[in-house]
Amino acid sequence: MSEKIVILPLDERPCNYNFSYMLGKETEFDIIRPKVSILGDKKSPGDIAAIHSWLLEETKDAYGVILSIDTLLYGGIVPSRLHYYTIEELEQSLNIIEKIRENNEDIKIFVFNLIMRNPTYSSADEEPDYYGEWGREIFLKGNLIHRKELDIATKEELQQLEEVEEKLPNEYFQDYISRREINTEINLKVIDKVKSGVIDFMIVPQDDASPYGLTAKDQKKVRKYISEKNVALKVYMYPDADAVANTLLVRMINAFKNLRPLIYVKYASTLAPSIIPSFEDRLLNETIKYQILAAGCLVTSCQSESDIVLLVNAPGGKMLGCTQFNEKSIEYDAFRTLIEIVEYADYIINVVKKPCVIADVAFSNGSDQELIQLMTAKGILFDVAGYAGWNTSSNTLGTCIPQGIIYHIYGKTKSHIDFLGLRYVEDAGYCARIKSLVCEKYLPKYNYTYFNVEETQGVIAKYVNEELNNYISENLKDKDYEIVIKDCYMPWRRMFEVGLKVEVNRRV
Repeated sequence: MSEKIVILPLDERPCNYNFSYMLGKETEFDIIRPKVSILGDKKSPGDIAAIHSWLLEETKDAYGVILSIDTLLYGGIVPSRLHYYTIEELEQSLNIIEKIRENNEDIKIFVFNLIMRNPTYSSADEEPDYYGEWGREIFLKGNLIHRKELDIATKEELQQLEEVEEKLPNEYFQDYISRREINTEINLKVIDKVKSGVIDFMIVPQDDASPYGLTAKDQKKVRKYISEKNVALKVYMYPDADAVANTLLVRMINAFKNLRPLIYVKYASTLAPSIIPSFEDRLLNETIKYQILAAGCLVTSCQSESDIVLLVNAPGGKMLGCTQFNEKSIEYDAFRTLIEIVEYADYIINVVKKPCVIADVAFSNGSDQELIQLMTAKGILFDVAGYAGWNTSSNTLGTCIPQGIIYHIYGKTKSHIDFLGLRYVEDAGYCARIKSLVCEKYLPKYNYTYFNVEETQGVIAKYVNEELNNYISENLKDKDYEIVIKDCYMPWRRMFEVGLKVEVNRRV
């Protein structure tokens, strides 16, 4: 009889709804997720009452449950930035966790609750409507106030703060601040449940963080509370959002099997451990330590004693976006030795015969095309234990590290091969190349914009499918495996992400 792990995802997008489900597919666990119909649609929140009823029923006989608090309380990640709930209303919803524990006293309860992001740019796509006009000013005001409070603001920055405060409508800033205060207070309430033993483990992810500003201030408050409650061994805080369920899933599997895998980390650049990735607030090496710890593993400095080898493709300086691939600077060339990473991967796979994971964090929002080219030439695309190269550095780490752990435990399953294929098509194909191509070539024909292509499976999805197939035939050739796209859609009717179903078949 299979054990059951119940997952309440952060929202209905494929990265949150599908990835952890796919990773757990060929294990001894039944991975249970809600019907997508009760999870909402972007700014429209999920059906919270239905979600609560589903949870209470499914967790009665489960080994463990992984809960997105943002979905549990607000109906999803975007609704968490838009709601008008009071603390009292949210606390009432939060009490369902006690009910889960009462119904099943032995269940493992792992949760994650984001610190609300504060984008640096003006866009209402995932924020309140006024953020479309005033988002940049809201960020600047929070950032400059924080620097002023720390007494590190320059004379020019203090002058800039006065200018921003003069033109930014105060009602918008106050609305934004009041919601942040409520969400942060809820984070503290959840930490109380860790302290009392109702919750076994918690991650507080940072979504699009920066060293200064409103998010950093909230982070400091939460970190102080964690220290005061003496729960630092049970509450981790580090950059991520969309990949946290993957990490909690493998942590739960490791705990069930009483495993603590050792991971050896090797970088493509001597300086890479000390870079601060785009959209994040700390050194890359510090985040990697947390990602490994959160997954139920430990870092080891010795390759020979490791269970898994993690190779990190990162620059020796400022991180670029994937669309800037042709603008690579010395930080990507002379300050990095990419060929060694590929040769070392081949050595680990074929000589040492250990699981080898490649974290492709050289660029934000997509894969490094040079790395994909070298892996293809070396013939190791489908021999690695894990690969990812999408969105933020931590989204990538929170995807490939869990995949590597699943591979370490369960081996080279069909689900593993299919997930690798999905990563190459999505991260290298769509994120790094086809997204921008479709935006330039096709959107103007239909008067569509980056944030609005009108349909999930309309004409743009058709073009994306066609161009991805072209990319596969030109860039992802493998002598043993063939990648086939079975479905292609635009989840939130925009270009930022793509929904794909990919199968990888052995060549006859």
